[in-house]
Amino acid sequence: MALNTASEVISFARRLEEESAGLYETLARRWPATEDTWLAFARENRKNIIQVERAYYGVISDALEGCFAFSLDADSYTFPAGLLEKTGYTDALGQAVAMEEKIIRFYSEAAAQSKSLMADVPRAFAMIARKREGRVATLKSLPGK
Repeated sequence: MALNTASEVISFARRLEEESAGLYETLARRWPATEDTWLAFARENRKNIIQVERAYYGVISDALEGCFAFSLDADSYTFPAGLLEKTGYTDALGQAVAMEEKIIRFYSEAAAQSKSLMADVPRAFAMIARKREGRVATLKSLPGK
């Protein structure tokens, strides 16, 4: 699915944040020993949605939406949103890392493509990508990975 307008990209960002938050909440239920980490990530995802939408609604205009702004393929950034019942902890960590890397790539590419059209939205995208890079480091440092 092609993402061409700012509205489509913002909606897709919301979907990525909600689905990854859901995965982290599942991980929290499944592995209570690391529940605090997973729930902190899920809370941060919800803050990311607010941050992106606030930046977007602050600069949105008909001119921006009427123009071609992005050339992103949503399928390149999708990930399995759930865990299979038999998924072990190490595999779940690997799934979380792979998910984060896809989301980082989405935010980085969206920031690069929108940089010449607006300032606030690409800045928010880039900031979220950097925060998520920190998550990858955290995930890789958890016991069992």
